Parts: sequence; C-alpha cells; structure tokens
Amino acid sequence: MPISVEALGQAEARKEAGSRYRMREADLALATRQLASLLTAGLQLDVALSTLVEQAEESVHRDIFRVVRADVLLAGHRFAEALESHPGVFPRVYCATVAAGEQAGSFGAVLERLAQYLEERQALRAKLLAAATYPAIVTVIAFAIVLFLMTYVVPQAVQVFEQTSQALPWPTLVLLAVSAFLREYGIWLLAAIAGGIYAVHVTLKRPGPKSAWDRAVLRLPLFGRIARGVDTARFASTLAILSEAGVPILRALAAAEATLTNSLLRSAANSTNERVREGVGLGRALAATNAFPPVLVRLIEVGEATGDLPKMRTHAAANQSREVERRATAAATLIEPILILVMGVIVLGIVLAVLMPIIEINQIIR
Repeated sequence: MPISVEALGQAEARKEAGSRYRMREADLALATRQLASLLTAGLQLDVALSTLVEQAEESVHRDIFRVVRADVLLAGHRFAEALESHPGVFPRVYCATVAAGEQAGSFGAVLERLAQYLEERQALRAKLLAAATYPAIVTVIAFAIVLFLMTYVVPQAVQVFEQTSQALPWPTLVLLAVSAFLREYGIWLLAAIAGGIYAVHVTLKRPGPKSAWDRAVLRLPLFGRIARGVDTARFASTLAILSEAGVPILRALAAAEATLTNSLLRSAANSTNERVREGVGLGRALAATNAFPPVLVRLIEVGEATGDLPKMRTHAAANQSREVERRATAAATLIEPILILVMGVIVLGIVLAVLMPIIEINQIIR
C-alpha cells in the first residue's frame, strides 16, 4: 500500500526514469532496425512500440519501450521527447535524428538510416576489438608464464646451487633476487599497480591532466593516428546522419561534438561550431583548427562547393572508418611479432640464468 505520493518536477522525473535503464549499442541497433521495418510497413507508432515490447527478450528492454510508449500515448510527449527521458539508452545523436524525422514526417527512412549508423559503429568497434584481442591474449599469457617461472620454477631449480659453496654468476643472483621479491612482495606490488591505475583514472578526470594525456595520445607514432581516426570517424558519421535527417548545422555540430572522447578534438569541434555560427563555411572552420585529418576537411569543402554536402560527409565518414580499420590491422600485425620476441628474450634470460651455474659446475668437475 502506498503511504504517500509526491509529484516530481518534469526534469527530475526524466532524470529519475532515465537513470534506471541501460542498453547495449548492438541491442539498440537491432531494436531500431525492427522499429524502422514496422513503421515502413505502415504500422502506427504505438503498435510498433507494442510489438517491440512483445519482441524484446530481456525484461529491461521491455520496460524501456513500455515506458517510452506510455510517455507517447498517455503523457502526450513527442517520440523524441520520450527518448530524451532515457539518456543512458538513447544517445544525443539518436534523439536529434528522431526529432528531425518527426518534423520531416519520414520516420521510417530516418530510423533505417539511424539503424545503419549504429550498425556501422558497432562493426567498427568489433573490428578494433578483434585487432586488439590477440595481442592482449599473448600479453596475459606471457605475463602468467613469466610469473609462474619466477615464483615456482626458478626457486626450485636454483635451490640446488644454494647448498654448494660455489659463487653464483650475477645473472643468477639477479634472477634469485627478483624471484624472492615477487614471492615476498608480489601481492603488495599488484596492490600498488592497481592503486596507481586508479589514481591515474581519477587524475585524468581533471581538465588539465586530461588535456595533457589526450595531447600525448595524439602524438603517438601509430596509435595516435588510430585514436584520432576513431574520433573523427565518429564525428563525421554523426554529422552525416544528422545532415541527411535535416538537422540544422549548429545542432548537428553540437551533437557530433558530444560523441568525441578526446578533449582536444572536442575543443576543436567547439571552435568549429563558433566559427560556423559567425558565418564561416564548415570546411574552412574545420581547417582552421588543424585538428582534423586533411582528407575529411577537403571532402567537406568539395561538398560545400558542389552543393552536395550530406553525400560528401557520408563519404568522408566511410573513408575515415576504412582508414581506422587499416591502421588498427597494421598495428596488430606489428605488435604480435614484437610481443613474441619480447617473450622469447625474457624466457631465454631466465633459462640462461638457470643454466649458467650448471655449466660452471660441469667445468669444475672436468
């Protein structure tokens, strides 16, 4: 039995409702594709949302679309407003695209393009993850093997030499010292590493250290280009889908800026928005920041000159995605032999440090 009921303000109610739900981007892309198909087939929005509620396999997804349907039918909100009540599920670009589709009266086509946009983002993320999976697995296995050798195998193998009066070579002494340190203070070392990672994570939330870190990342020889490419691909694809949906350029730039993770690129996008607001062309505004790839800038300038800017933005986004995929594959191809080589050198050093006393004993016996 409810004891008391208190009304919340509209903003508080939306915040309270939006904080409870989360959805993976892959599930959101699938739901968007299904909703687009239903609307294109001629179903009304309430019927399409009811179908999504019935189709959803997870209870959280059913609750999300049930609440959105209630906001549209019972509370009288527009569909985009109902989506904005759940920022943890529907990102800013999603809501802006849906709002533009509502104004243009082309719900189905806009949602089809939105589903394609989410699927392309998911595909790019999957390719980047696949490129990084093998090096990560090799690194973890190598670390585990070295840790096992240093804490278990080495002490037992070298224990025989400690019982003799023979002077051990310096590589063996170093190996024994490292092994003793890991066995004695290994847990504290792991705790210190975890604490250092947490301290770095907290520090990077501050604007100054975050800017310095982002600047350092962009200056890395190969990974800096990948990081810049990922952000610019996301920026270009967001601009492309919003311009195709008919969103005004300033709103599209603001939404695209929100998708950037690098603070320097986000600052450059903000400067671009200010210049466009003053009447400067988008291509010239992007070029003035010196932060975005020249190919992206040139394609946008060509689109402005030919009057086909949405098509050029789409082409630029696809070009940036292909470039990121190519560089990520090249980086993974380069890292794999380096990791194997480093692992071989470390194991070789351990084996030599263990074998050197054995070789010296054999020489003494002879």
